[in-house]
Amino acid sequence: MTNYSYLALGDSYTIGEQVPFAENFPNQAVQLLRKKGFAFCTAEIIAKTGWTTDELLHAIENTITLNTYDFVTLLIGVNNQYRGRAVVDFEIELKQLLQKAVQFAGDKPSRVFVVSIPDWGITPFAEGRDRKKIAEEIDVYNYTCETIAKKYRCNYINITTSQREDGSKEIFLAPDGLHPSGKEYFKWAQKLANAILKQI
Repeated sequence: MTNYSYLALGDSYTIGEQVPFAENFPNQAVQLLRKKGFAFCTAEIIAKTGWTTDELLHAIENTITLNTYDFVTLLIGVNNQYRGRAVVDFEIELKQLLQKAVQFAGDKPSRVFVVSIPDWGITPFAEGRDRKKIAEEIDVYNYTCETIAKKYRCNYINITTSQREDGSKEIFLAPDGLHPSGKEYFKWAQKLANAILKQI
């Protein structure tokens, strides 16, 4: 039986800030795939709360990894938006990250999944901020993510639409009122697991 490997690249949304490690979306996706009868190693994660695209690029260069993985996910950009960085700079660094992701996937872009950036502006944490402006900027960032994912023939998974529907509800939020809870991550994991199953 094949033992599938999986590398998850990102920021707080990948490590699952403030939720148990087993409840972040990479690990929940692995559990779902195991229940389907596929042997998956525990997800390897290169991610840290607060990371921007350039910080993730730097971390990848300084992390010991396998040469290749069966599947790779990339969810990055919210901190670029939060810090008010230009989308044009994000685009340049996202392309570099996707090139690395495709290399990690053994030059198989169909095994790479770009996950859309959640809209933190709908959360209680954003109280008093310009939620409309945040949403508009997140949309521009996600348009960039989707466009570049398609350019590199990678998969794009939109979690933002459903996250906006539930992201302000306590049950779908971590205690900080900003990050998702395990229940929200489960929705992302389902989408990812289904997308991976199509590639197996």
